[in-house]
Amino acid sequence: MASSTGGGWAQLRQQARNLETQTESLFSTYSQYATSTTLPPKPSEEETRLESQIHTLLTKRTTLLAQLTRLLDSESALTSSALKQSNLSRHHEILTQHNAEYDRLHTLTATSRQKSNLLTNIRADISEHRERNPAAEEADYMLDERARIDRSHGIADTVLAQAYAVNESFGLQRETLASVNRRIVGAASQVPGINSLINRIGAKKRRDGIILGCFIAFCFLVVVWLR
Repeated sequence: MASSTGGGWAQLRQQARNLETQTESLFSTYSQYATSTTLPPKPSEEETRLESQIHTLLTKRTTLLAQLTRLLDSESALTSSALKQSNLSRHHEILTQHNAEYDRLHTLTATSRQKSNLLTNIRADISEHRERNPAAEEADYMLDERARIDRSHGIADTVLAQAYAVNESFGLQRETLASVNRRIVGAASQVPGINSLINRIGAKKRRDGIILGCFIAFCFLVVVWLR
């Protein structure tokens, strides 16, 4: 008898775990409706089927846990263990969490559907208003064009302002370089003998150039003569 009871307990527990896994899998799919922003006014066949499957699983699990409870109560004090009590409590806890999760997802889905339908109704009202009032539609078009033109003007003003700033920066740099050049020239003119030294350096460079040119010409003539 105890062996039969133990086998029944293990089998029912395995069913409970399988149903919990199936419920979580359905929740993963059903949660997509809760976050969708394009839900139709009425639930689709797929959504209705998912809700029905979740309801069925939760009902089966409630019945199954009742069976486990009766089975555990029927056992004698010697064969009933604290581990079975803990397992049964855990199954009840998960079932409670899943019931709350289903209520939460169902509420979020209903809210998402209301928001989606509200936006759809607003768009439909705007379209109907424009169809009935062509002048208003034309005015909206002109306002949109005016806004685009204003944005284009704003971009052009920004580009021009940047160009003016760059041009001004270049002008300041030119003035700075000119000032530095003037200072260098002024300092050179105030140093005694600097001009004569510069002239000597220039003359030496010209003399070296003449000597080098003559040497190259001499080498060229020697080469020609030897050939």
